[in-house]
Amino acid sequence: MKIIDLFKRQKKQLAVLIDPDKQDTEQLINIAKISSETGVDYLFVGGSLMTSDDLFRSVRTLKENCEIPVVLFPGNTYQVARNADAMLFLSLISGRNPEMLIGMHVIAAPYIKLSGLKTIPTGYMLIDSGKPTSVTYMSNSQPIPHNKKDIAACTAMAGEMLGLQLIFMDAGSGAEKTVSEEMVSFVKQSVEVPVIIGGGIRTPEKLKSILQVGADIAVVGNVFEDNPELIYEFSKVLNELQS
Repeated sequence: MKIIDLFKRQKKQLAVLIDPDKQDTEQLINIAKISSETGVDYLFVGGSLMTSDDLFRSVRTLKENCEIPVVLFPGNTYQVARNADAMLFLSLISGRNPEMLIGMHVIAAPYIKLSGLKTIPTGYMLIDSGKPTSVTYMSNSQPIPHNKKDIAACTAMAGEMLGLQLIFMDAGSGAEKTVSEEMVSFVKQSVEVPVIIGGGIRTPEKLKSILQVGADIAVVGNVFEDNPELIYEFSKVLNELQS
C-alpha cells in the first residue's frame, strides 16, 4: 500500500480533495494536470453530501488525465465507484452514532466486495472547527472539542487497537480553524499508524506547521476549488520538508 510504504520511509504526503459536485470536466482535467506536475500523492474524491451522480465520471476523468492514485473519501454508502483505485473505509470513531461506526458499513460491504475496490480501514475523527460543518450535521454526531487533545489521543489509540490502519482527524469542509498543532502532535505520539489531517488548511504556512508537528498526510480541498494554481505553492512545502 503506497500510504504505508511512504509512511515507513518518513515521507510527508499531500492529498487534494475533490468534491464532484463542485468541479466540471475541464476543472478536473486542470487539477489532474497540476497535481501530476507538482507530485501530489493522492486525489481524494467525495463529500459529506452529494447532489449529483458525477462520482463515476469524476473518477474516470481524473484517471484518464493522470497516474495519481484516486481514492474515494465517501460521505455515505452511495459514494462508491468501482473505477477508483482504493477507498477509505471510514469508521466515525469520534462519535456515538452506530450507523457511522458500523451500520452503513454492513450495508455497503457486499457491494464494495463485488466491486473489487481496495479498502483501507480508517478511523475517522471529527474535531470541532469553530462552527457547524456539513459532516457534523450529516453524521448526526458531536465533534471532539478543539482543546481536548487527551480525548483525541485516546480515541485514536482505541482505533489503532481495533486494527484500523489510518487515523484521519478532520475539522470539516470550510472549517474556521484547523485541528490544533498541539492535538496533532499529541495524537501522533500516541499511535504508530499514519495520521491524516484535513479541514481548514488554507495556506502553505499552515500546511507546513501541521506537517512539522506530526501529520503524515495533509488533505487540502476548498482552497484549490477556486484557484488550483495554489497547488504549486502547497507542493513546495513538501519538497522543502523532504530536502
